[in-house]
Amino acid sequence: MGECEFERHCVIAEEEKPVAASDSSLILNDSYKKHFLMLHRRFRPDCAAFYLCRLMHSVISQFVGLCSVLGLLILLAYWFYDSIGFLILLHVAAVGILYNAQDKLLYYPEQPQQSHLFVDLPSAFGLPYENITVQTEDGVKIHMFLIRQPPTLLSSSHTVIYFHGNAGNIGHRLANAHGLYHHCKANVLLVEYRGFGKSQGRPSEGGLYLDAQAALDYIFTRSDINQQKLVVFGRSLGGSVAIRTCSIPCYASRVACLVVENTFTSIQEMAYTLFDTRILHYIPDWCYKNKFPSRHCIDKVELPGLFLVGLKDNLVPPKMMLQLYDVSGSRMKRLGIFQNGTHNETWQCHGYYQTLNQFLLEVDHLYRGNSLSLNGCYSVDESFPEVVEDF
Repeated sequence: MGECEFERHCVIAEEEKPVAASDSSLILNDSYKKHFLMLHRRFRPDCAAFYLCRLMHSVISQFVGLCSVLGLLILLAYWFYDSIGFLILLHVAAVGILYNAQDKLLYYPEQPQQSHLFVDLPSAFGLPYENITVQTEDGVKIHMFLIRQPPTLLSSSHTVIYFHGNAGNIGHRLANAHGLYHHCKANVLLVEYRGFGKSQGRPSEGGLYLDAQAALDYIFTRSDINQQKLVVFGRSLGGSVAIRTCSIPCYASRVACLVVENTFTSIQEMAYTLFDTRILHYIPDWCYKNKFPSRHCIDKVELPGLFLVGLKDNLVPPKMMLQLYDVSGSRMKRLGIFQNGTHNETWQCHGYYQTLNQFLLEVDHLYRGNSLSLNGCYSVDESFPEVVEDF
């Protein structure tokens, strides 16, 4: 689907403007601006060449590390078997290295540098918080921040369970959490995946799903949190984690809604987009170590859903978000489209937090038994909010 087709499908949600100090989408006082500028310079290259170079570097590094063992195996195979056996063993070894090197393409816990050593604290942004460590089902300890509203608002506020993207740590998301705290009056649980920041372990698809479940299991135990106002939020890779978690009935039944932002349909389809080579279409699904099949999972999600799309995302094609919206099984779903939203900075766009607030208001009305349109697209402008329904 081309860009023109994407724009025709839905009324565009806003005419973007650069974020100014007066915009309600982000207000930081002078003492926090330095942290904001330092922590939110984006660090994920968006070009296919970078990913190809990273894959080659990973393959070479792993090959060098294993060369003595592989060399011995190959020598033994060549000595005891014929040349065909030698070629088969060499092929199996190469495929194994390439299979395991896929993690290097997807997870970037070391970018920017020292992300394991330094995780900025919410107090740097003037946010009250708890530093939390929980243990997952497979015994890995993961790190989280719970940013709390004042006692007078804590139990009546929404709580956003925040799943981040594929790089950095939760400290790099504090400016966004600052906006959610002040403009949406929400509590925010920032979840740090295994292998990222201060969390133990190594990242993997199954591991990230367990991390998300452990985070929700923890928030379910909090008697001071309104259990009727839990919002599962995910950006980029985190959107896929959020979708998968909300497709599990025992978690979906205890969550109010799902919000995803600039999320892909699957790793396989992202590979087609990044490398644009026909040979990838002939590689079977089982060759992909990480799959994150969001398109397959989201049709099982019946929760109210908000899909936030940046049309200037040059990493995840915006049409993927539209495809997720189309196949979603949600009983009430909304699109929020931002003309100048990029992959990592859509949250800085004018009207971003108003869009979230309008959606959360509609979700509250839905659970009170009010009748609402099933489908709609938010129109974000100076006279916000307006909902364009039944397109």
